[in-house]
Amino acid sequence: MMALTTTALSGELADTLAASRAALSNDLRVALPGIIQSFDPVSLTCEVAPAIRGAQMASDGAVSSVAYPLLVDVPVIFPHGGGCSLTFPLKKGDECLVIFADRAIDFWWQNGGIQEPVDARQHSLSDAFLLPGPQSQAKKIGGISSTAVQLRSEDGKAFVELDPTSHGITLNTPGALNATAATVTLTGEVNIKGNVTVSGDVTASGISLAKHRHGGVQSGGSNTGAPV
Repeated sequence: MMALTTTALSGELADTLAASRAALSNDLRVALPGIIQSFDPVSLTCEVAPAIRGAQMASDGAVSSVAYPLLVDVPVIFPHGGGCSLTFPLKKGDECLVIFADRAIDFWWQNGGIQEPVDARQHSLSDAFLLPGPQSQAKKIGGISSTAVQLRSEDGKAFVELDPTSHGITLNTPGALNATAATVTLTGEVNIKGNVTVSGDVTASGISLAKHRHGGVQSGGSNTGAPV
């Protein structure tokens, strides 16, 4: 039997380690773009189809392209904190980013707080979170403002904009604007272009528009006195 040289042994070890790293990497899930298939606004979860195909190695070493399974009950990450939230009406076909937790999230997802993992799995397809927002070039939106932050519709026709340079705030919509509040207070000059319809009373400097009276009323072409 021919003795193996140190170089040969080192080569075999390197090959073994490389194969081990490749196998580990192939089973390690970190993040993938996805396409939303459905959204449950009650449970705040989605069904998501991974948008990148995986690779599967056969026993003979041949590698083939395979689709990942549909991811179900994926918790959606909406910006949320301090008693406030920003939500989106997610729909089928929306693109997203799916990230995978280091450990099993089952008990945490069901109960919150600090929990033990349900089993020893790591970086599993079963432990995904969904981040709305990433866009492929095929579906990217246009007309992005480079000077102001906007909350806008995808077509850009309706938006609320804040300009950090001028500190101006702009609201624009081709539809209706509805505001409901117990009290509305405006401080500053108000300019209205268009008609104004009021179903209640209007008070100016303490004088009611609906109930005020005029003194000095005479017949003919005389003018009335000031409203009282």
